[in-house]
Amino acid sequence: MKISPSRAYLATSLAAVLAAVLPVGVDEAQAAVGCRVDYTVTNQWQGGFGANVTIHNVGDAVNGWRLTWSFGAGQQVTQAWNATVTQAGGNVTAVDAGYNAAIPSGGNTSFGFNGSWNGANPNPVSFSLNGVPCTGTPGSSPSASPSPSPSPSSPTGPRNTFTNPLKQHGPDPWLTYHNGYYYLATTTWNSTITMRRSRTLAGLKNAPDTTVFNLSGLPNGCCNMWAPEFHLLDGPNGRRWYMYYVAGQNVGDYNPTQRLHVLESDGTDPMGPYHFKADLGNVWALDASILQHGGRLYLMGTYQNGGQSLFIQALGNPWTTSGPMVKLTGPTLAWERQTFPVAEGPEPLYHNGKTFVIYSASACWGPDYKLGMLTLTGSDPLNPAHWTKSPNPVFQRNDANGVFAPGHNGFFKSPDGTEDWIVYHANDSAGGGCDMNRSTRAQKFTWNPDGTPNFGTPARLGVTLPAPAGEPAN
Repeated sequence: MKISPSRAYLATSLAAVLAAVLPVGVDEAQAAVGCRVDYTVTNQWQGGFGANVTIHNVGDAVNGWRLTWSFGAGQQVTQAWNATVTQAGGNVTAVDAGYNAAIPSGGNTSFGFNGSWNGANPNPVSFSLNGVPCTGTPGSSPSASPSPSPSPSSPTGPRNTFTNPLKQHGPDPWLTYHNGYYYLATTTWNSTITMRRSRTLAGLKNAPDTTVFNLSGLPNGCCNMWAPEFHLLDGPNGRRWYMYYVAGQNVGDYNPTQRLHVLESDGTDPMGPYHFKADLGNVWALDASILQHGGRLYLMGTYQNGGQSLFIQALGNPWTTSGPMVKLTGPTLAWERQTFPVAEGPEPLYHNGKTFVIYSASACWGPDYKLGMLTLTGSDPLNPAHWTKSPNPVFQRNDANGVFAPGHNGFFKSPDGTEDWIVYHANDSAGGGCDMNRSTRAQKFTWNPDGTPNFGTPARLGVTLPAPAGEPAN
């Protein structure tokens, strides 16, 4: 059971203070529209950048918004969150997600995106809200070209190294890099949710576990905490971390009582503080994760439907489901049914406009727990026919390296944004079980010519590996 990526890299700030005064006789839908837009480059790497846009409504309340701007130097939006972002030539259009369509007078909402660039500033040329131009000129980026990718011989010194495991007793890991730190949470199997952080990947091994929330006293999910995931999302309360997890009641046979739940952070620190937000349904379900597509949020997980199958469900906001659970896929192939038929732990992966779901298959208490892959080949994530299952596993046991039952994965970017990494748990013997003896491991992965991920072979424990690019020396 399982990681997304939240990501933060080299931060550079841009801000544009914009205001609009409407002429007489504009369309009613545009009347009294005015905006101030904050545009911030949140991360920047060779050939790409990430940005966050906050719209401040200084006109009348709007219920439904469309923000447009232009890029002047070949920038191309590749992926977006919390809005539907499209591009034609240099012209970009962002349309609200369902939960942030309404912006009261004096209110604001935010969305983010990644883009590619050709070496020029990733600055917008102009903004318009619902067809009305915002006045002012966006600021200039502090650097006109991206920083080169760090390498072992870069001026920052030799590249760091690390060895697996990152956490000896660390099943169902979720790992995020944010604002200069790696954050790691894993299953505890008790009533606490803990997290550790470090400037370097190697440092996670000995970093202390900090309790970020105690489930004691919650009637529906006090105990047996599994598979925590924390996602930085925009919602009605602004930008917050949402901690999704599995827990049940304090009873002898706890497993049938396991349900999905979510916490909300009080601010934007991944370590909280958090408060309980909602129960996500009243049926047995495990391994919650969040898919973002077309400006909408979707809850994914595993439930009982013709075996242990994957489901997807629309979200109205980060803590409220909207509509029924839809069966995404079940364990239909022979390699998904070893020891016991299971499909669980779905994790989204995005690359060059493609959306994948990497999931865990077969029984976690057997040595053949492994990863499979779905590809969104249609346009509707809620339509199972729009997903295509790969006929073969994409990551599995390697007896020669002493790695068994690798699964329940997540993904994160290197600090400089140039590398893709997978985090997962595994056992170091064929007799290992589905328990706290599974350890957290990480390794870099690459991409095939057809745009699909190439996870390679799980690395042997104790082998020295290069750390993610862009790590600080200490």
